[in-house]
Amino acid sequence: MEPLFLKPVFKERIWGGTALQKEFGYEIPSENTGECWAISAHPNGPSMIENGPYKGMTLDKLWSEHSELFGNPQEKVFPLLTKILDANMDLSVQVHPDDSYAMVHENGELGKTECWYIIDCKEDADMIFGHNAQTKEELQEQIQEGQWNDLLRRVKIKPGDFFYVPSGTIHALCEGTLVLETQQSSDTTYRVYDYDRRDAEGNLRDLHLEKAMEVTTVPHQDAVSTKLVQEKGNTRITTYVESDFFSVYKWEVGGKSSFSFNDQYLLISVINGEGALSHNGIDYRLKKGTHFIIPVGFGEFEVDGNCEMIVSHT
Repeated sequence: MEPLFLKPVFKERIWGGTALQKEFGYEIPSENTGECWAISAHPNGPSMIENGPYKGMTLDKLWSEHSELFGNPQEKVFPLLTKILDANMDLSVQVHPDDSYAMVHENGELGKTECWYIIDCKEDADMIFGHNAQTKEELQEQIQEGQWNDLLRRVKIKPGDFFYVPSGTIHALCEGTLVLETQQSSDTTYRVYDYDRRDAEGNLRDLHLEKAMEVTTVPHQDAVSTKLVQEKGNTRITTYVESDFFSVYKWEVGGKSSFSFNDQYLLISVINGEGALSHNGIDYRLKKGTHFIIPVGFGEFEVDGNCEMIVSHT
């Protein structure tokens, strides 16, 4: 049994840039690369296993053909998706449906609750998080009249911040932000406002106002997530959220540290530093930008080095 290292998939976006190359050394397709789908089994961009007996197999195929690696789960599709987003420009203002709405209106797709860990951002950066409408009628009126300054809530952000973004939350990352996103495995987004930008062909991008207004939570509710910090030997473990969809942690490793996991598979992304993972006498190099899965039944392992990792599980 080995950790499953994954080859990311990159997505070009109108708002993307080059930070994924500059910060992580990735080979990106263009200077408008907005998304790294780091751990993905979604059909729109499945990651590929890079090592061991399953090398060359995509994660969605591994999930269906070797479910024992994941504890023989009941879900038909791999439930999570880890991304890194380079918001070189403002993203469109958007909202995502929940599972029940997406099941009916998006051909059985999962809903999309997500969360963001701010890896880096420019000084005095902010993002759009929520809205000020108190009723659906007020929401509809302000959208139709383009009263964006009155409608949209902005919050200041800094590196190391964490935000839980439930389905139904109007949101947008803004210029100069680099984020690790953990989300349900869904590619469904309802665009509310896009600053009247045009694509490469000169066309305005589609908006999805009817669906967006149906799924938006009104009035806005800030999600409550209590950060818990624990010291475990040479590692500081920060728990950011434990929800029905996923749990997300940050491991800050500052020397040799021991871990043991048997009953849960883990998604792990190295966001800073470097080190080595040791298991059954084999060392696996970890560096910034490495993404891997610890399978169910993996047991004891050690991580030695100085690195920061975002860890998640269902």
